[in-house]
Amino acid sequence: RMGERAEDLLFKTTGSKWLLPVGRLLGLPIDQVNFMSCQLFALAAAFWFRLYLSPGHASPLVRHTFATLLGIGILIFCFGWYSAHILAVVVASYFIIVKGDINNVHRYTMVTAMGYLTACHVSRVFIYNYGILSTDFSGPLMIVTQKITTLAFQLHDGTCKKSEQLASDQRLLAITARPSLIEYLSYNLNFLSVLVGPCSNYKDHIDFIEGRHISQRLKQHAAAAKAVCRKLVVCCCCLLFFFVVTRSLPITFNVNPDFVSHAPFLSRLTYAFFSIQAARPKFYFAWTLADAVNNAAGFGFRGMDGSGKPCWDLISNVNIIGIETATSFKTFIDNWNIQTGVWLKAVCYDRAPRHRLALTFILSALWHGVYPGYYFTFITAIPITMAARALRRSIRHHFLGSRGLKLGYDVVTWMATQLTICYTVMPFLLLSVDHTITYYRSMYFHVHIITSSSSSSAPSSSQCQPVHSNNNKKVL
Repeated sequence: RMGERAEDLLFKTTGSKWLLPVGRLLGLPIDQVNFMSCQLFALAAAFWFRLYLSPGHASPLVRHTFATLLGIGILIFCFGWYSAHILAVVVASYFIIVKGDINNVHRYTMVTAMGYLTACHVSRVFIYNYGILSTDFSGPLMIVTQKITTLAFQLHDGTCKKSEQLASDQRLLAITARPSLIEYLSYNLNFLSVLVGPCSNYKDHIDFIEGRHISQRLKQHAAAAKAVCRKLVVCCCCLLFFFVVTRSLPITFNVNPDFVSHAPFLSRLTYAFFSIQAARPKFYFAWTLADAVNNAAGFGFRGMDGSGKPCWDLISNVNIIGIETATSFKTFIDNWNIQTGVWLKAVCYDRAPRHRLALTFILSALWHGVYPGYYFTFITAIPITMAARALRRSIRHHFLGSRGLKLGYDVVTWMATQLTICYTVMPFLLLSVDHTITYYRSMYFHVHIITSSSSSSAPSSSQCQPVHSNNNKKVL
């Protein structure tokens, strides 16, 4: 009976059940089948949107309307009546934008969007017992929260602050007039990013819809097709890796009582390392596919790099090579979930009067949810970031004298970074307090101990660099 109940949960959804036979055939939850189907449909629709509803063939109103209606349709297909949560917070936030005090619109919007998101996260944990309900609408709601708050802060910058009060990037992205309803809905609910993002800037979205993005940046359509094909190849590789490798290295085995009790420390450390490595491709797949969907519609072209090659990473969410070759904790973070890092920097780090690093990590944890594991991860990351920065400053220059020393330094710091990330991220995937403590005990709290021993030499949080610095700028 327990097996039958688990199978029922696997194929239970508030969204469409049209593809239920496909889910049963593949042995995949129906919500994952719906997600994949909608993303592939969005990819095809994006090509059609670029070719037949281009700015030269359709007015901005038509493009806004089509993108919005298709996005809402995708939400309803995937989540059914749960999509009302996402639509409700968007409409409520627009009401605040239009009717609220412009001097406090960013505060009201942040409290509303983050408050509603947190309430939904709480219900998922305490009502649905750690997400056993198949249909999980929190992902799109998290993306919408980013967009709602990003627009509100940029609107406040453009209407309530003088130009000299703004940083250069804030001045470039500031919005000087309230958006219309269709512009607001299109930005938040367009089919290109409604399921998994990424979050983009409002001005970039409007430029894309109205054709300025294309006329200013896009020189050849063939470049878009090449970028999409390259990213689809990456998606296929990640999907294959997931089915072949990831499923054979479950994260929960790290806290298996027999494994923890009888396996030697090095075996436990090795399994933890490879299981975390194997968990990444599912995120690579989702973010790269979302990026490809936007590129297929002609959105995401940043400009030309230093060698004159076109760069389609304006809204990319992940730099796989940067992650897998990271030799510092900060480099890893800068290349992971990039647009979320940009959002955290824009709405928190750049604006907090003090304790910026701590507040940014806390906001990140709140945005992700209320599972205890998230807070273990982000609170642990604060001293690690500070200690790693201090250690790097104090010893790195000693290894730059020769190529051999530099190579040795890079190999050691790569391994140290990957093992530290493994230790830090594990609670994020284990979720619960019991599993997290079990894992920490099996690792003898070694990263906590090492970090605490070097914390006295770490700089204050106000001196640290942002959690994500968005250093991926290209030459236009």
